[in-house]
Parts: sequence; C-alpha cells; structure tokens
Amino acid sequence: MNTISDIADRIVDHLSIPLFSLGGSTFTLWMLVYLVFFSVLLVFAASRINRIVAYRILANSRIDLGVRIAIGSIVKYALLTIGFVIILQTAGIDLSSITILFGALGVGIGFGLQNITNNFVSGLIILFERPIKVGDRIEVSGIAGDVVDISMRATTIVTNDNISIIVPNSEFISSTVINWSHTDRSVRFNFPVGVSYREDPLKIRELLLEIALDHPGILKEPRPDVLFTEYGDSALMFNLRVWTSEYVNRPGVLKSHLYYEISRRFREAGVEIPFPQRDIHIKEMPRE
Repeated sequence: MNTISDIADRIVDHLSIPLFSLGGSTFTLWMLVYLVFFSVLLVFAASRINRIVAYRILANSRIDLGVRIAIGSIVKYALLTIGFVIILQTAGIDLSSITILFGALGVGIGFGLQNITNNFVSGLIILFERPIKVGDRIEVSGIAGDVVDISMRATTIVTNDNISIIVPNSEFISSTVINWSHTDRSVRFNFPVGVSYREDPLKIRELLLEIALDHPGILKEPRPDVLFTEYGDSALMFNLRVWTSEYVNRPGVLKSHLYYEISRRFREAGVEIPFPQRDIHIKEMPRE
C-alpha cells in the first residue's frame, strides 16, 4: 500500500511542477491537462447542442432552415465563450491578470485575423438577411451549384459534378450573386431552334408547344411559348421558352431532353433542319 501511495504522490508532485507563468498565473502540467480535456469536451458538447437546436428543437417550427442554423450557431458560440471562461476560472487562472496580455495579443494578431473576422461578420449577415439559404441554386464568382451548408466562416456549394466548393462568406457580400431560387424555385429557360425557309412558322410553333407540354418536367403554368425571333442566314429562327422547377440545377439535362424530342418529332413531321449555306457567284473573267 505504501508503494502505491508513494507512486501516487510522485505522480501528483510531477503534475504539480510549475511549467511557466502567464499574467501572474502559474501553469502546471495538471492544469494544462485539465484545460485541454475540458476544452475538447466543451467544443464537442457545443457542436452537439448546435445541431439539436437547429434540427430538433426548432424542426417543427415555421422558422426557415437558414435562420434555425443561425440560431444554433449563436447558441454554440455563446456556450463556447461562457464555457471557456468557466474552465479558466475553475482551473485557478486569474482572468483579470491576463486581460492586459490578451488585449496586447489581440492588437498584434488582429491585423492577421481581418479576413477571418470579415468572413465571420459576413456569415452573420447571410444567416439573418438571407440573401442565400440552404437549398438555393446560386452562381457567385463563376461558381454555380446548390447551397448545402452555411457556417460562420464559409458556405459550402455542391456543383452538378458533386464537387464541394468552400466559398468564404465575404464573397457573397462583396460580389454579385445570382440566386436562381431566392423567392421562387421556378425559372425560365430559352432554347433556340432553327428550321428551313420552306417550313410554315405556325406549324413549327405548334410542334414546339406540343413537345414542351408533353415533357413532365416543364410547368404547365406559366405556359411555354414560342417566339419567331429572326430570319437567319440559313434558317428561320425560333426561341422555345419554358418554365421549370425540377431542372433548376440541371438545365443541360432539360436541354438535351428537348432537343432529342425536337429532332424526333421534326423527322416524323418531315420538318427540315437546315445547315449553314452560302451562295457563291463567280464572275466571268475578261478574255485576253
């Protein structure tokens, strides 16, 4: 028993050896272990509570998902701030004695944290003003995709190729953002179609409207329409305009579906699809 007691005493003695002093507080190995352990535990608990608030407690409310995430994030950072203060105090650290030191460090590293602070504030603006929200189809700085996550520092966008792109929140405040589904997820797409000069424009209009109305992904209201846009160099040009909410993030797929069907229906109806043509006039050279 004495041996075990001696070993325990030695361990306690080693853990209690002063390592360094900071602002009048002496740090020991035991204090560092205490700080690290409870800090990790605090971060885990705060992150867990964040998700519980956003996805469980507020799940049945009428609050939009973006606002719920914002509330959860505020709760998380409030818990982290209060928790770290409590951990430092229970560890025996005199906060008043290190306030000046932290203030000096804050001024020193503040310039290096300008971008982080800018993104943090931008994240708060995004979460509360909601120019974008989770589920929106957006374009920013040449990047197009669906918003899947908005954090305090950055927003995650997933492209059609299933590539996740992390965009700093400040980009959404300082750059022009195209939001395809900000107020309504229904969008209109335009598809140009050219036919031979031999064709009847009214017949082409009816065919294109039938094709559009037969497609399950195209909305019946607002109705599709067809514009006769111009007499082209080699073709009569039409513009098929359709509305969809299903293909907002896949316009290329809808375009492919329609053009496949247009090609098939035009062949069945005997409609000629032209190719570029040029008339060449050869002048007779004078005889010598």
